[in-house]
Amino acid sequence: MERRRLHRGSGHWGKRRVIESHSTVTQSTQKVKSKEPRPIDIVLDPFLRFASAQASGGILLLAATVAALIWANLGGQSYHHLFETRLGISFGSFELAKTLGHWINDALMVVFFFVVGLEIKRELIIGELSSPKKAALPAAAAVGGMLAPAAIYLAINFGKPGQAGWGVPMATDIAFTIGVLTLLGKAVPLPLKVFITALAIVDDIGAVLVIALFYSEDIGWGSLGIAGIVLVVLVACNLLGVRHPLVYGIFGVGLWLAFLESGIHSTIAGVILALTIPASTGLATKDVVKSGRFLMSELERKKTSPGLRPNTNEEQSILESLEEISEAAQTPMQRLEHTLAPWSTFLIMPLFALANAGLDLGEGLALAHPTSLGIIAGLCIGKPLGITLLSWLAVRGGLAALGGDVSWKQIFAGGCLAGIGFTMSLFIANLAFPAGDLLEVSKAGILFASFLSACFGAVLLRRFRATAPGSARGHHV
Repeated sequence: MERRRLHRGSGHWGKRRVIESHSTVTQSTQKVKSKEPRPIDIVLDPFLRFASAQASGGILLLAATVAALIWANLGGQSYHHLFETRLGISFGSFELAKTLGHWINDALMVVFFFVVGLEIKRELIIGELSSPKKAALPAAAAVGGMLAPAAIYLAINFGKPGQAGWGVPMATDIAFTIGVLTLLGKAVPLPLKVFITALAIVDDIGAVLVIALFYSEDIGWGSLGIAGIVLVVLVACNLLGVRHPLVYGIFGVGLWLAFLESGIHSTIAGVILALTIPASTGLATKDVVKSGRFLMSELERKKTSPGLRPNTNEEQSILESLEEISEAAQTPMQRLEHTLAPWSTFLIMPLFALANAGLDLGEGLALAHPTSLGIIAGLCIGKPLGITLLSWLAVRGGLAALGGDVSWKQIFAGGCLAGIGFTMSLFIANLAFPAGDLLEVSKAGILFASFLSACFGAVLLRRFRATAPGSARGHHV
């Protein structure tokens, strides 16, 4: 029951079951095709195993961060020169030119936010946020985990040059957090993993709203009006039953360009676009089963000769019909998430870390600077306190219930782990401090705080695992 609930409620943890099933099917298929593995199978197998591991995204992020730090400190000015290189495209009188760093942050990260938007929509429809009862505890925890860090940061930086960075310690990096949870294994009970993942997704919603409302420049109402028109067209496509991703991709580019010129950060276009993607199947499950059985029986009847020969025209027609049925049985929302999530995890996020985590250590980390102190205190102290306090109030007030296998100590330990800000914190820092020393100072605070949060969270979760099954009930409110 727990495993089935986790599969429904969390895309990141539920994908493990899908990957395992896919791996089993793939292995069975290979056995049918050939007793001996192909050379390419031997070459790709280690990479496929790594990609299927839940901790792989966090490992790649960590590797990219270490590479950025080494490059920025040992590579002279080559690190900064590369990401400050200007690249542009032009069509007649239209020209769009940005530095490589801005292309990563303003264009590639739109895809990352698009995947985030798809995850949010899925969770709201069928996941842990699909009903008030399910959403109450992670939503309350996420709100506490955002308000407390921001309040602590402002208490340290109010009226100072770094005041604008109050949004930096509000974020939780879901990839790093899930990576640590995976490495901890059975030390973390399943309901706690679901809770932390749902909390991180609600945190993403909050981060998107903070970026849209508080880290936007002077609004260009003309461009924003164009974005509104494009959005109406996208919603109309959804209502009319348009399901082809290309249509949404074309209008999505227009939405991104409009947001890029509007003063509202362009990554918000990715989340808005995701919310317009159809989330219903084109074929009911019973029809899939009925049609699939008929086509498979036809294929079995016609496939008479052995071997791996090319298909006949009739066989190819049946296989194409099976493919069409399979596509119709999947929602465009889930198909796009399944397709783009690996690109986001294994390419976009590591590239973002490589382009933004480079910190010059030659002049020290400046951890005593109010901006760094605010970030460190917000992530390491504000996150666990805010998450635990608001969760306790929600349970105490009867709005939510604490799972039978989770203790308040483990909620606090999970809150410590949620202090890993990294990706989203770096992103907000770039918006709060576009250039200058404060950006470097904030990077130092983010990296140090994320490291401390990972260590504290891992140690406490291991420390409290022995009390989870039995004594957890003694901590219930």
